Amino acid sequence: MDDAMFGGFFVINVKPEYRQPFLDASIFQAQNVVSEEPEVFQFHIMVDETNPNRFYFYEVFRNEAAVQDHWESETFNNWLNTVRKMLDGEIELVARMRSLFPTPKGFEAQKASLLLW
Repeated sequence: MDDAMFGGFFVINVKPEYRQPFLDASIFQAQNVVSEEPEVFQFHIMVDETNPNRFYFYEVFRNEAAVQDHWESETFNNWLNTVRKMLDGEIELVARMRSLFPTPKGFEAQKASLLLW
């Protein structure tokens, strides 16, 4: 598991009046992260089935250094500064994870398809 990728699962609640601006900013950020940060291999944004203002973010990074680089990136900080007033509470870290499947090579192979939005 030494070569396993690092993942994070986050929950974000958004004030109803900011739902669409939050989505616009977050999807733009996700596209930039996937295309500009070579050590990010997955970036998923999902919406709760029963609460349209509750979002789940799942991200996969090469290693802990890539996580730190992401949090320090201009893209992440611009997004956070943009959406901070839209949030209904704090961003909740649900879990930090290590990958079992796919393998790092599998994540690497999948990355190209994430750019086909």
